[in-house]
Amino acid sequence: MRFDTILSSLVVIITAAVNSQNIPIPKTKSKIIIDGDLSDWKTPFLGPFVIHDSEKKATQNTFVSLLWDKKNLYLAYKCTDSNIIGKTQDKDSQIFYTDDLVEIFLDPDGDSHNYIEVGVNAFSTNYDLLLKCISPECGGWNTSMDFDIKGMESVSKINSDGYTVEIKIPFSSLKKIENGGFKKPKIGTKWRGNTFRIDYGNTIEYTALQPYKSLKFGFHQPAEFAVFEFAE
Repeated sequence: MRFDTILSSLVVIITAAVNSQNIPIPKTKSKIIIDGDLSDWKTPFLGPFVIHDSEKKATQNTFVSLLWDKKNLYLAYKCTDSNIIGKTQDKDSQIFYTDDLVEIFLDPDGDSHNYIEVGVNAFSTNYDLLLKCISPECGGWNTSMDFDIKGMESVSKINSDGYTVEIKIPFSSLKKIENGGFKKPKIGTKWRGNTFRIDYGNTIEYTALQPYKSLKFGFHQPAEFAVFEFAE
């Protein structure tokens, strides 16, 4: 690798570290039922999400909360939405092109390779995919829609203000990702990741909890993901 390439990579890493939020994920002792009803969530919700590449205020608000226990990662989203777009579709349909949805990106070892993307629309349709590489340095966009997170659950619920989504991601399935660098989290473990929303309503908006400075890969900027820290 050339020196200028190494230097460029170091600049990206340092910039990402400065720009990234550190987001603690509390450990739950309560059982989380994945049903779209968020009344059992006692932890604070983070947000609102902002436009992913400008930090401007979004037209409609999105908030997210994260929890974990010894077996699973849990996420809950609250989405204000006056014009919900989408429908019930088959598992792993490419709903990111058509439907209002929320997403989670997770890169346990933080190397920007072999990270997962999960998306769920307002009608409980979900997809999960593996992003092996997006950078030209590792061969360019290389994704696998055949990847499946065994035991993943997701349920959405439409309400008068918009919709809510709950997701459960079992750790047991992530450890099988080749070159994913997964280790079962414990208190103090740090992963890189981001939470997202695509809104196709009155105006198309891509919003995120962690905004990006770079536009190199659209809304995939793994070098600028937030830091998720598993906490007590």
